[in-house]
Amino acid sequence: MKKSVKAISVVLASALLLAGCGGKEKTSGNTEKKQYQIGLTQYAEHLSLDAATKGFKKALEEKGFKEGENVKYNFQNAQGDQNNTASIANNFIGDKVDLIFANATPSAVAALNATKEIPIIFTSVTDPVGAGLVEALDKPGDNITGTTDNHPDATKKTIDFMTKEIGAKKIGVIYNAGEQNSEVQLKEVKKLAESSGAKVTEASISTSSEVKQAAESLVGRVDAIYVPTDNTVVSALESVISVANSKKIPLFVGELDSMKKGAVAASGFNYFDIGYQSGLMAAKILSGEKKASEIPVELPASLTLTINKKAAKEQGVEVKEEWGKDAEFLEE
Repeated sequence: MKKSVKAISVVLASALLLAGCGGKEKTSGNTEKKQYQIGLTQYAEHLSLDAATKGFKKALEEKGFKEGENVKYNFQNAQGDQNNTASIANNFIGDKVDLIFANATPSAVAALNATKEIPIIFTSVTDPVGAGLVEALDKPGDNITGTTDNHPDATKKTIDFMTKEIGAKKIGVIYNAGEQNSEVQLKEVKKLAESSGAKVTEASISTSSEVKQAAESLVGRVDAIYVPTDNTVVSALESVISVANSKKIPLFVGELDSMKKGAVAASGFNYFDIGYQSGLMAAKILSGEKKASEIPVELPASLTLTINKKAAKEQGVEVKEEWGKDAEFLEE
């Protein structure tokens, strides 16, 4: 009888111990989760979007979300095909990822169309409101927020420089009419150019293979070319640069990464930085500190007019040292 009582006591004690251990392993929210799965959907492969993705990962790593330890990334590139963005987003839903990072407008739109529950952080989006991603910058959706690459002063600074310092009166704009962000920028460029007495000539494309032909179509019709933050054109920017160099047509772009490749100037910011800003947002969501609806959409934190001296020389622009008062020079 004593042995039976003792045996029962041991069993009960063991059961309580196991129950206690099980209680410690239960999570009380995202902050105690051991492994996070993040879906990264990027619309195209080029320097700016690649830099934004790197910035996103860097911010998460600094906040304790480290790849290979407690974070697994599922990176998918749509290769500039909007049809691919929907498939990618749906696959993420099937995989039950904890968060989606959408890099560029088409990827963000596809992600939001696919889910209203999984948190979405976007970046490299020119017009989040116009694209239907958020109601207002300070009122993001229930499960979406992010950073925009449209600083209110960026385009104005570049167009002012083109018209006032370079003396451009005929500006050619190469863009993909199928990209909503490019349509928004085209309207802004037209407005700014007209207010400065300049005229805009459009060269619309639908695929990257058409970019060089579009650039060549502007020869003899414009005295400067402007390329907005258009993913399709930027992915084939070398074609525009070759035409600009051979025909001595000054080329201006909407962001610094493209400027470094061979454009005269750009008023912009580093895409790494807006990716980093987005990563900080993601960290707050994954840790349970904030919900997407509680984080306003952010603008780029910094803005700089940068002039590429080497590109200016290649494209027949005489650099004036006085420009250094209001701009930074990218030396050869």
